[in-house]
Amino acid sequence: MPASPSTARAINDRLALRLLQQEGPLTAGQLKQLTGLSRPTVADLVERLTVSGLIEVAGESGEQRRGPNAKLYGIVADRAHLAALDVRTDSVAVLVSDLLGRVLAEGSVPIGDDTGTGPAVEQAVGLVERAAKEAGAVRLHTVGIGAPGLIDPALGELRDSTGLPEWHRRLMAALRETFPGARVDVENETNLAALAEQRDGAARGRETFVLLWLGLGIGAAIVLDGTLRRGVSGGAGEIGFLPVPGTSGLPSATDCDGGFHSMAGAAAVAALAADHGLTAPGEEPEPEEHAAALVRDAVRRSGTDPVAARFLDALADRVALGAAAVVSVLDPGCVVLAGEVGRAGADALATRVQHRLTRMSPLATEVRASTLGGGAVLRGALLTARDRAQDDLFAPQER
Repeated sequence: MPASPSTARAINDRLALRLLQQEGPLTAGQLKQLTGLSRPTVADLVERLTVSGLIEVAGESGEQRRGPNAKLYGIVADRAHLAALDVRTDSVAVLVSDLLGRVLAEGSVPIGDDTGTGPAVEQAVGLVERAAKEAGAVRLHTVGIGAPGLIDPALGELRDSTGLPEWHRRLMAALRETFPGARVDVENETNLAALAEQRDGAARGRETFVLLWLGLGIGAAIVLDGTLRRGVSGGAGEIGFLPVPGTSGLPSATDCDGGFHSMAGAAAVAALAADHGLTAPGEEPEPEEHAAALVRDAVRRSGTDPVAARFLDALADRVALGAAAVVSVLDPGCVVLAGEVGRAGADALATRVQHRLTRMSPLATEVRASTLGGGAVLRGALLTARDRAQDDLFAPQER
């Protein structure tokens, strides 16, 4: 059954908006060429989108040799403002952007272990308020949050998890109260890092891959056929609980000690370095940063220091155990090493892990190091917030 004229117009409008978002400002002629629509149809949609406040004249094209220059049309970037948060157990980072994802303001605040739930929430919300004010955002359309822990797939809320501070779960309600009308969404931090790596980083162009997060804790994000897989309970990728050989026991439902976490978590990496007689230059207060500093220093010295090279080899042996289990089940073709330790190991660790996977598994798997650094979670939160805001604003509607 053919679409009604109003539905067809709405679909054409959304197609044009997506092109403007991907390509930047375009002339009506360029829109005609890219959409395949007729000149009158493009003229009508440009008028509709301009009147609705979604696009505006962004300049002129100097490509025409005769007559006046053609007008360039672009998305009205300040039609909506977005916030992205990276919520850790000891800090919160935020950035505020326009509808095109251009960062207008950013900041962070530490939150100590002895900070109560109420004060911690107030500090986090205050940080977002200051960033929004600095960005000139009258209101926030969408707030995307990256946080550790499991997300309830039915409710879209953080589940009550052992070891995570209570203020994490209270923060969403506080943000909704502070920014009425804003859409507030939370996603697991590892999943957001994977989405960012797929869009802009080491997994760019990959429809199927696994991101292995090596930090204070251990986790994995699974992207299959272009879709992020969360599992029935939201726990897909909780490989810190994966039983592996070489540990002193087995993990339990509430404690991942004895699982893969015990071999590749930050504390285990630091202990492995100590076993090799390695120490980190300087003092890093957080376990994950301490472990990352040890790995980074070993990478720097591995070309001339056999002890540093042996430490990296031993670490790769451990990482490959967890990676091999994931590869044998999912056959992703690509594993991205992320998190503080994964980033610190860079190509030196990724290459070693790939060599071991080649020996352990018949499934060809490329291992890559994260290319987005410590901003992957924030970047993923921003990309997700932008996509959802655009889905809302660009949604086809009957006219």
